[in-house]
Amino acid sequence: MKKFIYSACLCVCISMNAQLQTPESSPAATLMQTVGLTDFTVKFSRPSARGRKVIGNLVSFDHKWRTGANDNTTIQFTDSVKIEGQPLAAGTYALFTQPGEQEWEIYFYTDTDNSRVPKKWELDKVAATVKVTPKPTGKLETFSIWFSDLTYNDAHLNLAWENTKISMKVEVPTDAKTMASIKQVMNNDPKERDYYEAAVYYLQTGRDLKQAKEWVNKAVSMNDNTYWYFRQQALILAGLNEMEAAIEAAKKSLVRAEKAGNLDYVKLNTDSIADWSK
Repeated sequence: MKKFIYSACLCVCISMNAQLQTPESSPAATLMQTVGLTDFTVKFSRPSARGRKVIGNLVSFDHKWRTGANDNTTIQFTDSVKIEGQPLAAGTYALFTQPGEQEWEIYFYTDTDNSRVPKKWELDKVAATVKVTPKPTGKLETFSIWFSDLTYNDAHLNLAWENTKISMKVEVPTDAKTMASIKQVMNNDPKERDYYEAAVYYLQTGRDLKQAKEWVNKAVSMNDNTYWYFRQQALILAGLNEMEAAIEAAKKSLVRAEKAGNLDYVKLNTDSIADWSK
């Protein structure tokens, strides 16, 4: 009898404490992306079409849309940027859009504490507005946001659903931040990695290769057992048309890459040596 009472009480307790679990129809997502030296975080919910006509119907033309579902879609970035040429300060913004058949307007709104489009739209809270032309895309069941075409200095922020996509160019202040960092570090006891990274940045951005050569030579003199150091030294020397020295550096990189078992660098150096020896 006692066992029966205990079991009955246990069932009641479990029943009272149980919480129903069902899947979200528009699950939340967080997108994190670094572009150059700037970090982006996008938080949004992802509705699916589920047989409904979306653009121009569920998402009406010429009306503001929260650009997702549930809470506001928000975008945060750690530096001031430019969106389609429009300056925008670092911070967090609600991302609203107004779809149109020929053009979409995108609003970066400073008040992020809304679950949908604010009942009172306040123009002084619109930090930036950009206009983009929608493009057709393959059928996309679920609303999506992603970054593409990343470089050191920019990327494209894409939004798409059903058969429509919009894309915005986002420019970031990578070069200014990098050059300021190089200047500061090079005046304050730089280490081997500092010399190496500064030299590579000068090479990749088409700057003074004589300065890059000086820095990479210092990096190599401080650590002569790293195949990627010698690889960049070879490329800098080739850029200066010092081909014999470039081949010698590539050979040093090749030997160390073979020892490390890095087949990618083995091929890169083998191809360069053959090309530069012609």
